[in-house]
This record gives sequence, structure tokens and C-alpha cells, in this order.
Amino acid sequence: MHAYVKYGLAAAAFVAVAGLAGTAWAQRDPAYQAARAAGQVGEQPDGYLGVVGGGTAELRALVANINIQRKAAYTRGAQSGATVEQFAFVSGCNLIAQTKPGEKYKTPGGSWETRGNGPPERDPRCV
Repeated sequence: MHAYVKYGLAAAAFVAVAGLAGTAWAQRDPAYQAARAAGQVGEQPDGYLGVVGGGTAELRALVANINIQRKAAYTRGAQSGATVEQFAFVSGCNLIAQTKPGEKYKTPGGSWETRGNGPPERDPRCV
């Protein structure tokens, strides 16, 4: 079984139970919500939030803070046997799948896309 598939269920369970610290915190932050709604930030296949374009220093700092919290959550989740990178990747698959129409996400090819009504383009290793 491929390592990403093997740890997919564990990562999904951890994300559901832990609420992904960075995302849970960010959802209460009006600056994050505004940036997400404006398409200034988006989910990436590596499990981290990204700045679309250059962004302001304040926006980059907000994203960096969220990503620090995400990495801490991934590190805790990886203690179940996956590497932090595997755990982050599977979380990225799930976070991209959870985007809503109009929100930004990064495709496996590295380009920023706006989610339409259909499913987002995800890495073929996502299950």
C-alpha cells in the first residue's frame, strides 16, 4: 500500500478530531476570512496555506503564523507513524477537497486556480 494512502485515514481522523489548529484559529480571524474571500490566500497540495501573488507583509505574516500552527498539528499527527510531510500532504488533499466555489487552491502543476462548482484538481495520489 502506498504510504500516502496508508496514512490517509489516520490524517483525516486527526484533522477532524484536532480541528487543524491553524485552520480553526484562522476561521475566527476576520483578516484571514477577508483574504480567503478576496482570493489572496489559498490551499496548497503540501498542506500549507499559500499567498496568491505577492501579498502584503501583514498578509504574509498571517499566513506564516497559520502555517506554523499547521506544522505543529501535523507533527503531533505524524507521531502515529507517518512522516510530517506525509501527514501534511494528506491534509493538503483534504483541505483542497474542502474548498468552496470561488476559493483559491494550488493545482499539482503549481498554478493557482479558483474552485468552480466541480471538484478541484488534486494530486493523483489523493484518495
